[in-house]
Amino acid sequence: MKQCLIPLAIVSALVTPTAFAGDHGHQETHLPHPVQIDQPWSRPTPPGTPMGVGYMSLTNSGEQAIVLVGAESPRAEHISIHETSMHEGMMRMQPVDGGLEIPPGMTVELKPHSYHLMLEQLPRPLAEGEKIPVRLDFDGAEDLDVELTVRALDGAPAMGDHSGMKH
Repeated sequence: MKQCLIPLAIVSALVTPTAFAGDHGHQETHLPHPVQIDQPWSRPTPPGTPMGVGYMSLTNSGEQAIVLVGAESPRAEHISIHETSMHEGMMRMQPVDGGLEIPPGMTVELKPHSYHLMLEQLPRPLAEGEKIPVRLDFDGAEDLDVELTVRALDGAPAMGDHSGMKH
């Protein structure tokens, strides 16, 4: 009899459920994730620009506060949580210390000129139409995988992206 050896990483990948934004097909033995992610997106970056951004809405349907403490992606060396604010007539961007709290029953928006993810040390530009995998790290909930869709600055779908059109 021959033995079939399958690497543990492959077996783990096959049997470990992964939650993506918009995926509500959780197994019955798992509780739904308390954070719902809506409209995860990013902007294209010009050649030579080592940083990009990530935007989305995070809704906490749980009964306890949840804190977004970090994120990671194979497309960036580092991801940090930033806030842009107006200070003495000047736009100012700074890291959010201690993470971003999402109160129970509330929605926190990561959007231009507000909270956002800063994708740092990009090895190549973010291209319109690209999907950027990001793992969101939470305190008070399990980590969650999302995909940022890179779209034009005006928010229109990428050229060639007809997913929102009816035929």
